[in-house]
Amino acid sequence: MQHLLHRWRALWNPNRYHGWGRKRNYFEGWYFKFVDPTEQYAFAAIPGISMGSDGRQHAFIQVLDGKQCRASYHEFPVSSFVPFSDRFEIRLGENRFSEQQLALDLPELKGRLTLDGITPWPKMLGAPGIMGWYSFMPFMECYHGVVSLNHLLKGQMEVYGQAVDFTGGKGYIEKDWGVSFPSSWIWMQTNHFDAGQPVSLMASVANIPWIGSHFIGYIVGFLLGEKLYRFATYTGAQMRASLGEREVFLSFKGRRNRLEIVAHKIGGTGELVSPISGNMTGKVNESLQATIEVKLFEDDHLLFEGTGRNAGLEVAGDVGGLLSEEWRR
Repeated sequence: MQHLLHRWRALWNPNRYHGWGRKRNYFEGWYFKFVDPTEQYAFAAIPGISMGSDGRQHAFIQVLDGKQCRASYHEFPVSSFVPFSDRFEIRLGENRFSEQQLALDLPELKGRLTLDGITPWPKMLGAPGIMGWYSFMPFMECYHGVVSLNHLLKGQMEVYGQAVDFTGGKGYIEKDWGVSFPSSWIWMQTNHFDAGQPVSLMASVANIPWIGSHFIGYIVGFLLGEKLYRFATYTGAQMRASLGEREVFLSFKGRRNRLEIVAHKIGGTGELVSPISGNMTGKVNESLQATIEVKLFEDDHLLFEGTGRNAGLEVAGDVGGLLSEEWRR
């Protein structure tokens, strides 16, 4: 009964742990991206828990070094994974993860960063998070949440034994939970724009299983100053998608706004581990060196034009089914 109460509270607070009472066929992970102010260092730290369909369980922290294009996987006993039910906070050995801090004690990263000015995805009636009313569907293969679209960093980290000051750098936090990642998806994120105001983009297009069939689902958030422009399957937005040799082209339009995106694959990638039926046995290559050109229109008026740096970019699985030269829902 207590587990059901914790899960009910987490439903309305997507940043919190959702796996109360789960024993198998389940994963949950948080993605903390942090970039120093000189942009010489770009990392993602991903704490999580894996409960395989075979009953095997373990906790983990993945680290993606976006500049060196390499990733590491640190495994922990499941007993080391300590979530809190009344707030978003995860403890994993000597490592701490919350909306206020990121504290790491790993071979490649040691130190504590304070997260200042967290920008959460806004809650709305019937939509506790980025997935809208899909958040309430109990049979989804994978759920997604955005903890902070943009925030500043304070503090230092030892990076491979050398002190690096991250004060004045930028961060981003999102998460996933469920059974498995989709069979194919395109994902991108950046909040490094020279705009004089907070600007952040997160866009995801994926093949979503649905009651014996599937559909192409998409969720996009573009933060411009204090306003968040949302384009999603559940908002009735339309999309187009295509691929070039080293480019990803995405377009989304709602009633009055249109978002045009061109992501450029630059540099190498690091290989991360992804969940399949709760087991961390999948592979996904992610770049933190991409650049993303963004144009936002209201009717035919250009509201914003800029290029984001240090961008996360993933193109995974057979994405052919996600592509369309014509507008579609």
